[in-house]
Amino acid sequence: MKRTAPLSYVNGMAVLIGDGMKQTKEARRMPGVKKLHQESENSSKAEHIFGHLFGAIGILMRTPQKWFCLPLFMNLQDGVKTIFGWRDPSERQDSHVVQMIDQGFAAAKTFGKALLLLDRYFLSVPALKRLSEWNASGTARMHIVTKAKSNAVAYEPPFVTKKGRGRPRKKGAEVKLKSLFQSRADAFQTAQVTIYGKEETVHYLCLDLLWGQGLYQELRFVLVRFGDQLSILVSTDLTLEATDIIRWST
Repeated sequence: MKRTAPLSYVNGMAVLIGDGMKQTKEARRMPGVKKLHQESENSSKAEHIFGHLFGAIGILMRTPQKWFCLPLFMNLQDGVKTIFGWRDPSERQDSHVVQMIDQGFAAAKTFGKALLLLDRYFLSVPALKRLSEWNASGTARMHIVTKAKSNAVAYEPPFVTKKGRGRPRKKGAEVKLKSLFQSRADAFQTAQVTIYGKEETVHYLCLDLLWGQGLYQELRFVLVRFGDQLSILVSTDLTLEATDIIRWST
């Protein structure tokens, strides 16, 4: 397997892929079935469905011809709180995004270090807090690369002032990331990046900013202009090159 389809690594980290899947079910009384909101931008899909929400983690592998994701595990992640209560009434079910961080870290323990690629839905304060908790345990190390919503807001680091009375500031000026595509257009750099197996020209701006109301964690934001598409990519690894973030997020 290592010869025919070796694992993919970046900066010594095994590359994992995580995603949630919603499967429509007609049986309303089936365990785990609940009303789910569809985040897809595809207008042919209903806004809400009744079904199961699964979470899956896989590892990225490659052959000389193509890349593919080898599934590691998948489980039902929503609508089963009552079932957990049958075993232990005090047991609490974490949110879908937090469970995905838990699953990713469980896989990361096998490799020591891992980079988990996630969709924009997973950029949340609870997810970042759980990631920090797991990394602090010292059993493994994991970073995530994901996307931010177009209306995402970040903050500049606080200005360093002389010590005095009062609580020190946790954040600086607010930054509306989408507006930077115009206001900082002159600062964008150009690079050749492999996207979908082809060398493409992209324009990007890389900034380390604080994010998360009340959390204010420093993250690496990469604003990307590729043709007519605009994307805001995010990495918890502040040492990861912007071109690598673009390559692994597209």
